[in-house]
Amino acid sequence: MPVQTQELQERTEGKSLYSYQKGAIDKIFKCFEEAPDDYHLLYQLPTGGGKTVIFSEIVRQYLKTRKKQVLVMTHRIELCKQTSNMLSEFGVSNKVIDSKADLSDQGDYNCFVAMVETLNNRLNDDKLDISDIGLVIIDEAHYNSFTKLFKFFENSFILGVTATPLSSNINLPMKDNYNELIVGETIQSLIDNEFLARADIYSYNVGLTSLVVGANGDYTVKSSEDLYTNTDMLTKLLQSYEERCKGKKTLIFNNGINTSLHVYDTFRRAGYKIAHLDNNNSKKERKAILKWFKETPDAILTSVSILTTGFDEPTVDCIVLNRATKSLTLYYQMIGRGSRILENKSKFTVVDLGNNLHRFGAWGADLDWHKIFRSPNYYLDGILSDEELENNFKYEMPADLREQFKNSEHVYFDIKKTYINSIRAGESSKVVLERSIAQHAHICVENSEDMWDALALAKLLGDDIDYRIGRYTKCISKSTHNFVDWLKDDYRKKLNAKIRSDFDEIFEDINGYPPEE
Repeated sequence: MPVQTQELQERTEGKSLYSYQKGAIDKIFKCFEEAPDDYHLLYQLPTGGGKTVIFSEIVRQYLKTRKKQVLVMTHRIELCKQTSNMLSEFGVSNKVIDSKADLSDQGDYNCFVAMVETLNNRLNDDKLDISDIGLVIIDEAHYNSFTKLFKFFENSFILGVTATPLSSNINLPMKDNYNELIVGETIQSLIDNEFLARADIYSYNVGLTSLVVGANGDYTVKSSEDLYTNTDMLTKLLQSYEERCKGKKTLIFNNGINTSLHVYDTFRRAGYKIAHLDNNNSKKERKAILKWFKETPDAILTSVSILTTGFDEPTVDCIVLNRATKSLTLYYQMIGRGSRILENKSKFTVVDLGNNLHRFGAWGADLDWHKIFRSPNYYLDGILSDEELENNFKYEMPADLREQFKNSEHVYFDIKKTYINSIRAGESSKVVLERSIAQHAHICVENSEDMWDALALAKLLGDDIDYRIGRYTKCISKSTHNFVDWLKDDYRKKLNAKIRSDFDEIFEDINGYPPEE
């Protein structure tokens, strides 16, 4: 067993800390010593790096050296319980303040763990004595639900921890609530030192211009469900799973319950072991589903955002992003669910069906968190729009389809370049599709023995044809739904007609001899 893997297992029992975790604790305690008592400090560390371990040790040391109490805030009940358990492993006696908590014994504790909404209610009802709270720790600090509680702790040191120091609300930047950011280990460093698994990311280009951005700055559930529940997208999802994830324990993230249910039905019909999980499941159902998922090697679990935080299943081998997001934090959280390392797991697979890789870059890319913290709008403004992303796409045949056209050195046809050249030459834009059809006919014949083979290959070119029509309609700035559908249908008819009428001529031109009778 690698040393790091063994240490990881020991650490969950509160026995040891990694050197980078000790270094972070030293920096934070130095800030305790030098900064004012009401200082607001933010600490960043990637998902899987052990943020809970670090602040649990901070609580332990803080309570030993200071005559003050500590409060840890989370935004979900699952995180509340996990945090309480981790603190207990570090020898810190703590009281969970949930909706059912009896606060009559609060004087017996120096450490409290609370969910933000419950705490807000208790404080507004004056049910909790916070006069002696010296340190407030905020887990997943990028959520803005915590900021409404800051007024209760104007004399306390606030330590926020997050994997992504970018606010969930672009109108409420984190720099407005925190004085300083300490950046921890990078994802790449944690991978290189075998603390995290390496991600193999496969991105499938998806047309997203139908998506609508809502008031929260991310894509609306309705527009996402309209796109991701259509037959083409469900087929693409199933094909990408079979190409990259088949036989692996897989977690599928969706934007909307209806989408997840469609995914569930699609995979069930295909004969795969799959379960669906959303906020409507009871605690008992959720527990049973997660137990099944843990114990089943090739299980597939489809869900909405319910498993982005507070969920830790190291045996996950494949993450499927069956959604697009404008949130860098959500992007990192989703992929992070697969990054836990095990003795026999050093890498995992990510399938991206939302152009997220193109939007944010590779998971683990070298991001300047200090710059993002100081100037979040500068970073956000630099993210390409969906239209810009799609303009940069180049269609690439899937490997199994490319094998069908192995006799062709090149199969790509540049619609935009052909359009520009035709306009410069004073030609009609119609010649663009004529030349595209001719090229498609050529590669079909080039990989066939007879006309029927070529027509069969033409049927396999649907995604490429749709891509080319999409590029063409952008060039001519005409893209009504009916017009695009007509163009796609007309293209297919003309391609088949071209193969039927010109097969012999194209075959002889390619091979130097006519086809056999």
